[in-house]
Amino acid sequence: MRKYERYIRYRTFPTPWCPGCGDGVVLKSIAMAFSELDLDPNDIVVVAGIGCSGRMPTFFNTNTLHTTHGRALTFATGIKLARPDKMVIVISGDGDATAIGGNHLIHAARRNIGINLVLINNGVYGMTGGQVSPLTPQRFITETTPYGNIEPKFDIAELLIAAKASFVARETVNRPVQLKNVIKKSFEHRGFSVVEVISNCHINLGRRNRMKDPISMTRWIESRTVSKAQYEKLSPEERLHKYPTGVLFQDTERLEYSDLYYKHIVPAAQEAAEAAARKKSQRDLAPRKEKS
Repeated sequence: MRKYERYIRYRTFPTPWCPGCGDGVVLKSIAMAFSELDLDPNDIVVVAGIGCSGRMPTFFNTNTLHTTHGRALTFATGIKLARPDKMVIVISGDGDATAIGGNHLIHAARRNIGINLVLINNGVYGMTGGQVSPLTPQRFITETTPYGNIEPKFDIAELLIAAKASFVARETVNRPVQLKNVIKKSFEHRGFSVVEVISNCHINLGRRNRMKDPISMTRWIESRTVSKAQYEKLSPEERLHKYPTGVLFQDTERLEYSDLYYKHIVPAAQEAAEAAARKKSQRDLAPRKEKS
């Protein structure tokens, strides 16, 4: 048995994903990161919402939670505040995290709460038939954009950096070793971390755009991604159709939200509760005036 396999719940196999789906690469990369950090499965909570990626917690031999559409970060916030000692991982798709869950994503970032988000970006709502998502590439045909997507490029990593997430990275399913390494770095970071994983959906996106198999789609992903160092050398025009990979931003100075909560809010609440209890006790002990 390979070391990372203790984090995988094999009794729930097979997976529901299409053959060649990048979700399997992400699953193994996360399990290998757990293994290299030698984490106790009982100290890990994996949370997910709705979508193809929402099925992933089923296959982890850890604490798991399957939540409603777009609300995975909300549930995870409650878990982290109740049990700050646990490592809380959220796995979400581009539709789940950036459309209905976009507001929660922004506020989790600005709070810098200690949640590790793995955002699988396959550019489409894969599970429900292939509708356009906020991260669908421009001009791509989907179920709901039969004449091509006219919306401009949306770089979610730039949004997260602007929203003050303290760790932002991007990798692709083409490079599983680098993906595992960057996920591991995100798990070691204290604060809100996001790894955007550019993945393939050749069934509901690729085949509508002349990429009907996983090899075609991963080649297209390779043509659109460069290292951060290479990206910085490109002209503004050349950057329009490229995405940098690697660790894009990291801030190790910001304090994590649950640390602040237990340092300031919990003691203040306890003090207020004790003061109220003392006041009630004094009222109960005070002599009562008899009615005339």
